[in-house]
Amino acid sequence: MARNILGAGLDLVVWNRTAEKAQELVDAGARLAGSLAEACAGRDAVVTMVADDAALLDVIEQPGGIGDSLEPGAVHVAMGTHGVRGIASATEAHERRGQAFVAAPVFGRPDVAAAGELTVVPAGPADAVERCRPIFDAVGRRTILGGAAPVGAAAVKLANNFVLGCAIEAMAEAFALLRCYGEDPATLYEVMTQGLFAGSPSYAAYGKMMVEGRYEPGFTVRLALKDVDLMLEAARGVDLPLPSAEVYRDSLDGLAARGDAELDWAAIFEERLRRRGAG
Repeated sequence: MARNILGAGLDLVVWNRTAEKAQELVDAGARLAGSLAEACAGRDAVVTMVADDAALLDVIEQPGGIGDSLEPGAVHVAMGTHGVRGIASATEAHERRGQAFVAAPVFGRPDVAAAGELTVVPAGPADAVERCRPIFDAVGRRTILGGAAPVGAAAVKLANNFVLGCAIEAMAEAFALLRCYGEDPATLYEVMTQGLFAGSPSYAAYGKMMVEGRYEPGFTVRLALKDVDLMLEAARGVDLPLPSAEVYRDSLDGLAARGDAELDWAAIFEERLRRRGAG
């Protein structure tokens, strides 16, 4: 994403806790900041892509962090996957300081991000979202506007990942059923990807991983567990049961318990096969 922002001709300053990790971007033309405060100085917008809510709130609230260093009226754009509670806290932290905050989660696997083909769903003050349009255009092929409240974008991202996670769980169960009857799951894979689910990149990509038994890291079980816990937390906040999410989480938890947390979440197929005869 940073490479695509740089490639769009935008003035890019980068910061990482481990400076060496930013070196390839510096070699490509970005400027390296020595601190968060330096990264925010004089910036119209600061983009964060961090792993969880704790990291997001830390980079905002720590001394010399974004909250202390971003000028009033400048925009913080959070593009990671976050919970509704974390985004609500980040919104309040910036409003307290007179800074704009936009939640703009992205949709797409790492190869899609590298190609600049992500889908971006920004939500926040309309003027702040519009000012960030060049960033969204640089990293994505389409921008779908959310509402005025950043928390809404977090809900959209979690809901999308919920649907995708349940699709992976359903495929895993279906393929496991076929395997138990001596049928090659590749048959169903072909039926799905050339029939009802033709043109669906998710069914094609994750189904292929299951058929081939190839689960190299893309979106890991560890990150999927983080996301499903955020989904369930959001649902509890509005007293909404999500029974499918509980089943899907149970599969992920089984993989993590067996030391497979760094596999791609398509490995749910293997977890379903392991549970054959378990009750």
